Amino acid sequence: MNALLDIVRAHKAGEAVGMYSLCSAHPLVLEAGVRLAAERGDTLLIEATANQVNQFGGYTGMTPATFRAFVEDIATRHSLPTTRLVLGGDHLGPTVWRAELAKLAMQRSADMIGAYVSAGFRKVHLDCSMSCLGEPAALGDDVIAARAAELCAAAEAAWAVAGGEPPLYVIGTEVPTPGGAAESLEELAVTTPAAVDATLEAHRSAFAARGLQNAWARVLALVVQPGVEFDHHKVIDYVPSKARDLARRAERESTLVYEAHSTDYQTPESLQALVEDHFAILKVGPGATFALREMLWALSDIAGEMGLSGERSFKTVVLEAMRQDPTFWKAYYVDAENLNFDLQYSLSDRIRYYWTKPDVLQAGAQLLKKLGGQELPLSLLSQYLPLQYEAVRAGELCNDARELVVSGVAAMLRHYANACTPARRN
Repeated sequence: MNALLDIVRAHKAGEAVGMYSLCSAHPLVLEAGVRLAAERGDTLLIEATANQVNQFGGYTGMTPATFRAFVEDIATRHSLPTTRLVLGGDHLGPTVWRAELAKLAMQRSADMIGAYVSAGFRKVHLDCSMSCLGEPAALGDDVIAARAAELCAAAEAAWAVAGGEPPLYVIGTEVPTPGGAAESLEELAVTTPAAVDATLEAHRSAFAARGLQNAWARVLALVVQPGVEFDHHKVIDYVPSKARDLARRAERESTLVYEAHSTDYQTPESLQALVEDHFAILKVGPGATFALREMLWALSDIAGEMGLSGERSFKTVVLEAMRQDPTFWKAYYVDAENLNFDLQYSLSDRIRYYWTKPDVLQAGAQLLKKLGGQELPLSLLSQYLPLQYEAVRAGELCNDARELVVSGVAAMLRHYANACTPARRN
């Protein structure tokens, strides 16, 4: 956790450094992040979201304890010391149980946070911004803050039993929708300094009312809206001039920085500008699995050209799984005429919920097995994976299907790593 605290200290000393948060549970995405961190000597922050991983298993089937073991196994196999691995919980609050009454949703949220902290997660995002059954669509700062303090108390209680380093907390009321916007967007309102004042005061008071002053001193970051987001097919890029007042407001706080959500698909220049403006923690999730999907789609096409697809291509298997169970995309993809396009290419990347489906897992393993053990034709690499083709030709990348996938994800993550490290910026 010292790596996160060092980032805050650096910002307060005028040094624009940061850390990106890899929010994914896909093993190839995590491997890409781990290998990149090991190569660069970086600390890697990996976060699980409440709907991915919780006490009931989430959509991955993993509890916090099993997710930690899963991540640490990947780190160990790829030479990243666990001392350079930070685990966090993202959107830990009632988001999974919004259809329940608040009392039940909060009890389940408290149990979930206790499970995260007991399993060794030490970066805890307290997100109570969503309403529950029968509540107004938008909750006030006081309600959100009181619920965040309630969950913080649960985290502190779990830490008192588990021991180890104390948890660090992230708070905020202007929290972007996890995974990107469901509707088409044109422009976003940047959080005002007055809203920052109100949020901090509400949380400070709520923590004090529960006797959590010691925990308040460990609030690491505040989630605000810097004006970045993405929907199905558009990206709203960061405009520093629009967030100037918000950036300056962070300089009045001696112990916390901003955390930027939905930074997926931002340009390297925008990522660097965000870090320079005190958005020292950059979240990326769908952008990483979108890069994974690009690589696997290309390999599926390569397998087809090589006559290795069989009766059903990898693409076909994935799309069939999505159509058979529309749970994770039906509220997002509402344009029937463009459904096939959205299922595959939407920046919202709802495919990420289907990688763990048994048929998809089997098809993915078969794809890599069929293409493994041989060098892929350079002509097909040039056609479908031109960047990897150049790296293979230069002797910088092994011509192996699995290595090609990992390299594609790592190339995207490298933009984040560079933006967070001044000496590495291009």
